[in-house]
Amino acid sequence: MLVERNERGRDGWRETSVEEIAEKIAMGPFGSDITTDNFVPSGVPVIRGGNLTAGRFRAENFVFLTDEKADRLAGANAYPGDVVFTHRGTLGQVGLIPDTPFQRYVISQSQMKLTCRTSEADPAFLYYFFKSPLGQHALLTNTSQTGVPAISRPVTSLKSIRLLLPPLPEQRAIAHILGTLDDKIELNRRMNETLESMARALFKSWFVDFDPVRAKMEGRDTGLPKPISDLFPDRLVDSERGEIPEGWKIKSLREYFRLTMGQSPPGNTYNDRNDGLPFFQGRTDFGFRFPENRKFCTAPTQVAQPGDTLVSVRAPVGDINMAWEECCIGRGVAALRHQSGSSSFTYYSAQAVQNKIREYEDTGTVFGAINRKQFEALQMLEPSPYLVNAFDAQAGPVDVRIRNNVAESRTLTTLRETLLPKLISGEIRIPGVELQRSS
Repeated sequence: MLVERNERGRDGWRETSVEEIAEKIAMGPFGSDITTDNFVPSGVPVIRGGNLTAGRFRAENFVFLTDEKADRLAGANAYPGDVVFTHRGTLGQVGLIPDTPFQRYVISQSQMKLTCRTSEADPAFLYYFFKSPLGQHALLTNTSQTGVPAISRPVTSLKSIRLLLPPLPEQRAIAHILGTLDDKIELNRRMNETLESMARALFKSWFVDFDPVRAKMEGRDTGLPKPISDLFPDRLVDSERGEIPEGWKIKSLREYFRLTMGQSPPGNTYNDRNDGLPFFQGRTDFGFRFPENRKFCTAPTQVAQPGDTLVSVRAPVGDINMAWEECCIGRGVAALRHQSGSSSFTYYSAQAVQNKIREYEDTGTVFGAINRKQFEALQMLEPSPYLVNAFDAQAGPVDVRIRNNVAESRTLTTLRETLLPKLISGEIRIPGVELQRSS
């Protein structure tokens, strides 16, 4: 149970500065100190901006340096428990280095790190302070927007930031509450990636590699229940695209899918007040599977329905999402739905031809784009409608689980964003910690 307190309820909290609780603050190396020639397949990972996106530290997509090179850049080495900031480029990024999977890192030239004295400050509490509106404001107060955005005199600016610091037990309790929410959100994200990979692999096996057909041709068990296995033919035949299952057809996309090309409504109908339908002009708001609502439109000209596959058709071309709800689509987005109505078959079909769509990225005179005629002319392989239904029966429940996980994460994110500023400021207190401190 959390308890709201007034201003005088922050007993035991003290005002301090980052400099007073810092063991070390350091910037990344000069750009000339790390070049692409230094990268090796494995070794000491380099933390870059992409590792600080989406709210938490992402231990993925690293480039690596040798141990010897990392030793020569000792001042830019970072370790578990360090808080890392971007001071040039995408400002406001903050990450807390976890205990795994590596024990040493090198920060990039666009970053700086804070190692705190753990006898006074909990690193996770400091991370959440800098993720809060209060911390973000303090971090971005001294910025320059000339050319590449940057924090002016980043080390000095960071040292001078002042904050209210509760006793260590309360810092840890606050970080634990917020971290538990983030852990569940992260678990949902990883689970969704696994679930989508499973459904994508099933689509590829059935409709790209034709594994069940090949198994039948070789006299092997397809590994599928007999009613599904019987839906697959037992031989491949020649076609303009090479061998395909007997009875399947190659036709243009327009013959099997309903395509809605977006059209931008008048600019004066846009808003960010949740008034009207969610509006997507391009792939800017695309996320994992579903876009995030940021803009709305009161007079939509083209509308996508829940479950439609959304495809970006103007630079960049070919990014794919799924409509969460009825939404307005601008000229940078198209909506797609298979004639069967199956949102799952549509989504994975679009992913299967994503590379063909992306070929139009470099065809425009100014920027890449794919128009209706080009989109509808894409060649698609159409299995029997019974197999489409069988795939939908397999992948549909997986997609429902993905949607439910996303819904839960959105609720948890709202809760975290509500609690974060109140816990960090002491407006809401944790009574159990107070009792422990006073006993």
